[in-house]
Amino acid sequence: MSVGTDVIAGVDLSGDRYVIKQSLIRNKYAVEDGDGNVVLKGKQKRFKMREEFPFTDPDGDVVFRVKAKNVFDIAGDYTLVDEASGDAVAVIEKQFTLFKHVYRIRSPDGDLWATIESESTVVMAAKEFVGVLGLLPHSYSITGQDGKSLGSIHERFSLRDIFDVQVADTGDVPREAIVAAACAIDALEDD
Repeated sequence: MSVGTDVIAGVDLSGDRYVIKQSLIRNKYAVEDGDGNVVLKGKQKRFKMREEFPFTDPDGDVVFRVKAKNVFDIAGDYTLVDEASGDAVAVIEKQFTLFKHVYRIRSPDGDLWATIESESTVVMAAKEFVGVLGLLPHSYSITGQDGKSLGSIHERFSLRDIFDVQVADTGDVPREAIVAAACAIDALEDD
């Protein structure tokens, strides 16, 4: 996979800054580029045996989906699938940990591409046990397999979830996987 090419046709995620905004009512997201243009929309499907998040382009055409591998996933795999080809592009794994939120992005073959990890163990632990602290914004670091920083995800203090996603040179990691992971993490952590 070469850097700078669209991994999924019809999706331009060549920028280094995105804002993800959740609607007030349910796990429905709009992804804006650095200029404020909507580049993706995503919505968690309700009442499905397996969790599923279709992502559409600004015209409403589905370009990729994030699907749970199993019916009941406490710590499980979510596959990012190109809608046009049906091919897996990446796998997002939720790691079960008590005091940190950790997600791994892997290639379809299982190679580790990136890790998304909550930045404050103390805050994340407190949020798990004290409900009102759940209102505190989340922050995550994104690192490559070599430990190099690939970016960050920072939640704004707001009535609805709004995340600023910064991405650097991601190398072989598809930006679609990072942006989809940010939306999926928010939806999964709200459950």
